[in-house]
This record gives sequence, structure tokens and C-alpha cells, in this order.
Amino acid sequence: MLKKLGHYLTKMETEGIFNRRDKIVKFFDTYNRRDQMSCIRRQWLRKTWLAVGTLLLLVSNCSGGLAQGSLGQKASEDEKSSLKQSGTVSVALSRPQMEQFLLTARVVQQKPLSVGVTNSQRATLDDGKLKHDAHIQTVDISKTSFETVRGTEFNFRDSYKYNMAAYELDKLLDLNMVPPSVERKVAGHAAAVTWWVDDSMLELDRKKKKIEPPDQPHWNQQMYDCRVFDQLIYNTDRNLGNLLITKDWKVWMIDHTRAFRMMKNLGNPKNLVQCDRKLLAKLRDLNKDRLQETLGRYLTRMEIEGLLARRDLIVKFFDDQVARKGEAAVLFDLDRSKF
Repeated sequence: MLKKLGHYLTKMETEGIFNRRDKIVKFFDTYNRRDQMSCIRRQWLRKTWLAVGTLLLLVSNCSGGLAQGSLGQKASEDEKSSLKQSGTVSVALSRPQMEQFLLTARVVQQKPLSVGVTNSQRATLDDGKLKHDAHIQTVDISKTSFETVRGTEFNFRDSYKYNMAAYELDKLLDLNMVPPSVERKVAGHAAAVTWWVDDSMLELDRKKKKIEPPDQPHWNQQMYDCRVFDQLIYNTDRNLGNLLITKDWKVWMIDHTRAFRMMKNLGNPKNLVQCDRKLLAKLRDLNKDRLQETLGRYLTRMEIEGLLARRDLIVKFFDDQVARKGEAAVLFDLDRSKF
């Protein structure tokens, strides 16, 4: 039975289990003789306690390592996410740990996705200890003008770099609604490698199947924050196919390759309804120097200036709404303990 633990325990740790097992057996053998129990009952107790004692020892030796994850670092409570190990064991990883995995793990399998128009790939990554899927996008197109479903867009750009910009901005806002995304080369091409959100459904599928959220007010609050974020980054491609919902009804925003326009106006101000109080405070804290330091690798100066101009409009909108309607009607405190 202990051979199965060879992947997790050293030889000395295994020998330690046997030594402690022998002491447990000896203890109960002595206890049984002192009480002059019958031979049959003594044998039954011996086998029972042997099994229980061994199981407890195995748990005490193995649980500590698994609880912290195979990367050996404990994840912070507000940044936990699941990663499947060899397709069977889930461990908690912090966002920095997920970033490191995405940057360094070997790409062992790739297949084209049937949705989307940027020829993106779903890939399996393996660092020798953990396996997890990722979304790989290499699109990087710039055009003077481009025809979209919304009409002609000038200075059009569709770039994998905006995925990293969206993720880094999500971290600045402490939103935690955009999965980790890093820049690395895949098969010789610069790409965005984004954490694959497991056990999720598309908002498109939710609507088709007419599945209602169990907590409608909490769901609405998440969607309000999504709308604020999309107005901030001037996302021209938010649709029901790039909103994901996990089993705990957490919303994730993915695929931001057509965002971060240079416009200094809001794309659709009617989408602004309410805002998380914490998010609004984080928006106020944004400044040009901080954005340049964090997003300068992915955004141009004009794109950052456009973002800040839209931030000003969003903050002003909610300040005006609070002045007219009162805080209770405009701002809320999103309960993140549900995730």
C-alpha cells in the first residue's frame, strides 16, 4: 500500500511510518493482554487499530505538503485558485504562482479553439509537477480602418498584449475578475498565455439554458463591476462568449484583445449603473506614473492617456449619481467571501 506514496515521501519518511506503526501495534497488544481479552477479539482489535493508525500517520505526513501545493508556497486567501495536478488533485495557488507556472511550464499539447476569430489555441502546460490548460493568443494586427459589427473603426488594433494589460489593471484595481495572463514565446511567436478557468460555463450557455443565478443581487453586482471595467478599458468586443461563470457563480472576464482604445470618451455610458465602493476608491487612486510603470510594456502613451480620461468620466458619473440619489442607491460592497 505504501508503494503508492513513493511519489510524495522519501525513503526515510516511509521508514518512519513503519516505526511508528510498530509502536502503535505494540501498545495495543500490551493493552489487550492486560485486559485478558480473548484471542479472537485481540486479533480483531489489532487489525482494526493497525489500519486506523497507519491511515492517520499517512494523513499527517502527506496533508501538510498538499495543503500548500506542489510549488511549496502557501497561497494568500484572497488570491486562491485551483490547479489540477495530473488531472486528479487540486491545489491552491496564488496569482504569482500561476504567473510563474504560465511563464515556465512546458507546452505539451495544443489544439485550435472552435470559437473566436483570432485563431487562438487551448494548450496543456506541464512543469513536471503540475499540469494545467492555458489559452494562447498570438494575434497582433493594426489597421488604419476596420469594418466591425458596430461600424467602421479607425486606428483599429487587435493585440494579444491587451490581455496582459487587462490582467495587470485588474490587479491594480484589486478586482480579481481577470485570470492571470503572461507574455512569453510559444513556438517562436510572442503570445499571451492565459490561465484556463476550469469547471466554468459561458454566459452564452447560461442564457441559452435559462439557468438563473442563486443569488440575483450578488450576480448583478458582479455584472455592474464588469461593465465599469469594460468602460474603463474601452472594450469593443465584450460578448456572451467571453464571460465565464464558475460553479460558485464567480464571473471571469476573458479575451481583451480589442480593448484599450485611445478614445477619451466612454463607449457606452448607459452601461454604468452601480459600482462597488472598493472599486471606485481604487479608480480614484490610479495615476499616470503608476499606469506607465505597470502597463507601459503593453500600452502606448496615448492608450494610457485615454484610459485615465475615461477613469475621470467614470468617477465623475458615480459622484454625480451619489449626489443625486444617495450612496445606498449607487454604491455597494461586493461580498467576495462567497468565492
